[in-house]
Amino acid sequence: MNFKILIAEDEEITLKHLIYSLQKEGYKVAGVRNGREALERIEGAHFDVLVTDIRMPEMNGIELLDRVREKAPEVEVLVITGFGSIGSAVDAMRKGAYDYITKPFDLDELIHRVKNIYNRKLLLKENTALKAFAGMNKEISIIAKSEGMRKILGVIESIRDSDCNVLLTGESGVGKSLLAKIIHFTSRRQGMPFLSINCATLTEELLASELFGHEKGAFTGAIRTKQGLVEIADTGTLFLDEISEMATNLQAKLLKVIEEGEFYRVGGTRPIKVDVRFIAATNQNVRELIAEGKFREDLYYRLNVMEISIPPLRDRKDDIEPLSTYFLRKHLPKSNKKITGFTKEAKNILLHYSFPGNVRELENIIERAIILEKGAVITHESLPQSIALFQIETIEPGKIKTIDELSREYAEKVLDMVGGNRSKAAELLGISRTSLWRVLKDGNE
Repeated sequence: MNFKILIAEDEEITLKHLIYSLQKEGYKVAGVRNGREALERIEGAHFDVLVTDIRMPEMNGIELLDRVREKAPEVEVLVITGFGSIGSAVDAMRKGAYDYITKPFDLDELIHRVKNIYNRKLLLKENTALKAFAGMNKEISIIAKSEGMRKILGVIESIRDSDCNVLLTGESGVGKSLLAKIIHFTSRRQGMPFLSINCATLTEELLASELFGHEKGAFTGAIRTKQGLVEIADTGTLFLDEISEMATNLQAKLLKVIEEGEFYRVGGTRPIKVDVRFIAATNQNVRELIAEGKFREDLYYRLNVMEISIPPLRDRKDDIEPLSTYFLRKHLPKSNKKITGFTKEAKNILLHYSFPGNVRELENIIERAIILEKGAVITHESLPQSIALFQIETIEPGKIKTIDELSREYAEKVLDMVGGNRSKAAELLGISRTSLWRVLKDGNE
């Protein structure tokens, strides 16, 4: 049980008795003899609950409560007071104490009050994780007719009883986020939170806040303490998509979480313990980034306990037809049409297309074809004209082009088609704006 309690009590016998009793309940407990020591401990480490006597030397319980509410507002405070000092306890409640108990108290009653705080904190944390989880698409169906994908599912099956971190590699759109879900939902942590974040979509400062949370006043606009995804995902899995886009100083913070199981919120001074499994994904060559000093080698080896490389769709053509059928069935209900399949010519065009956007691009193509198709089957006329042209170009004798060249030319055509709107072009291609920028940039160097 990773639930930490600090007891501030100047009576040595009472302090030892409380520590012993709460430790027997499974809590992690520390004790101090006065308010000043208690504040120093709270400023230096994370605690969930402070149990404090009202009357103590150097700093009394009310003063300590005021300082704790300022320094660590997430710490719940349970006040112990003498029978003749109930007025002070009521004052403490007004100042934000969770509850109070009077001396001489029944030890079982105090344990019950602490248990209430534990259950409340656990419920709040589960609700936060549930809200983040509720908006996710938990569909984890996968088409794996090709030998390459069947081997990958075999690897995932072999690690279902392991908590090892996993690195997923492959081009944009091959299905890395879907495989991350499958790894989690077939693991021992399947009943725990599964959260994800795309490291390429946020600035360094925002990504730090989203991952690690922040303390009140850590920066302009930080009006309250916020939990980060690392904290919310405790006991579960956190999926870090496009991790190669993460700044190196954030990589160092992530490494500390993996190695030591603890982190600091932005602006925080107290370490927070967590138990999180990490699944990371990238579409880049990490070893090249390491050589260029853009990715930490030690973090690479911590994440790369198990590396799963997902082949592009053009290298697993056995999956194209069943995937097309799957996407047809997925999007057809929204159209109110009765389309039963594909013409032979349409299938042939799809089978010979190189899909630079991989599975995401195929889904976009099928969804578009359903909208355009007027008949009972999808014909080649409902497919984008550019993919038929793409097919002709790739097999024209004497004009063989590299995949990078074709990807760039196709990206440029799509960009031109949407009037230069890079966000829309990236969406149609099934890749991020960063990946689109990289495709276009590489061709101009």
